[in-house]
Amino acid sequence: MTEVTQDLQGAGAKTDGPSLWRQRDFMLLWSGQTVSEMGSAVTQVALPLLALVVLEASTFQVGLLAAATTLAFALIALPAGAMVDGAAKRSVMIVCNLLRLVIIGSVPVAAAFDVLTMAQLYVVAVAAGVCSVFFDVSYQSYVPSLVRADRLMSANGKLGTTQEFAQLGGPSMGGGLVWLFGAAGAMTADAVSYAVSVLSILGIRTREEPPPARAADETLRRRIAEGLKFVFGHGILRRVVVCTGTANLFGGMTSALAVVFLVRELHVPPALTGLIMAGSAIGGIAGGVFAGRLAGKIGSARIIWVSMLVFSAPQVVAAAAWQGWGVLLFPLGWAVTGFSAMVYNVAQLSYRQSVTPPELMGRMNAAVRWVVWGTLPIGGVLGGALGTLIGVRPALWLAFVGAWAAGWFVFFSPLRHMRDVPPPVPAPAVTS
Repeated sequence: MTEVTQDLQGAGAKTDGPSLWRQRDFMLLWSGQTVSEMGSAVTQVALPLLALVVLEASTFQVGLLAAATTLAFALIALPAGAMVDGAAKRSVMIVCNLLRLVIIGSVPVAAAFDVLTMAQLYVVAVAAGVCSVFFDVSYQSYVPSLVRADRLMSANGKLGTTQEFAQLGGPSMGGGLVWLFGAAGAMTADAVSYAVSVLSILGIRTREEPPPARAADETLRRRIAEGLKFVFGHGILRRVVVCTGTANLFGGMTSALAVVFLVRELHVPPALTGLIMAGSAIGGIAGGVFAGRLAGKIGSARIIWVSMLVFSAPQVVAAAAWQGWGVLLFPLGWAVTGFSAMVYNVAQLSYRQSVTPPELMGRMNAAVRWVVWGTLPIGGVLGGALGTLIGVRPALWLAFVGAWAAGWFVFFSPLRHMRDVPPPVPAPAVTS
């Protein structure tokens, strides 16, 4: 594919037509996903508490449970993308949410009959993770069929804000539900949230274009290879993947070190740790709200590297925090991290959606997610190792600087010569 190296009218350009707030189908998708994200955030709290309190699981077992929730992204993201490209995204999303309703709902049912085991929780975590892989790939590939190209930044910003809001309010709500109804009962809220999401998706009237017919000799392996070839053969997409994967590697380090730094270095009471860590979600919400406006002023292509090299630079102040009032530097830097990461993610996702042909959308999203999520657990292990070898604060400095420096990968690319992303790649003409 030819690289675009000039200013083009794209997602950051001035728009006309109805606002997304008045687009019924997008609002249905957004509202249903908001409820679903809140439910998932509740389960993030309830599931490990259920293992610890009810089943008296060991620390190692809880760690295995956490790993099981993300295992599917490493194992099946690539084939999931190939499968999604050959199916109706809306139908895949409905089926995945119905399955998650049953899977998550099985936990409070088993607890009610006193037959819940750790084995079931492992199966639930893996099975729900598989559904999440297929849903997320379909979801990111479905949005461009609902909104115009010049609304993608705004749409992705709203959807990203929902995720951050859920991370801010979901755990608190989960803790309250656990206190009222127990850990198993709290997970009922997540199951119900999937039912709400299904109903919202069923109400969408816009119908996506049917997937192109597959060639008789087109195997799953060939389809996966086509997706990887497109992503890593595209000069800008390749750099976006390297940038995001590198940032996530160092982001995994900061996530592993943050709580240790607060509790052991700054002596923050455990009860206040969660409140301080909420700074990232607050920054993320602000980033989602302002991403579209910033892209309009700076440029929807230019903002990809600006968000990494300019907006994220002050995040390093978090590592300079000290005991007492100096602890406030940590939530400040943490909020900057959330803000810049959200603006970057909205911008690079909108770019990916604009330059990818519809028939490759699922495979593109799956290939990108497979790589960039795969560096997170590596970063966690690296953070723990470096924190032990050189100290928590030096390792945290390294993590923040490394995450910032990842932005140079996208700066030294054709993005540096572009203001806005190119127009979307049109769907191939259908011939009879």
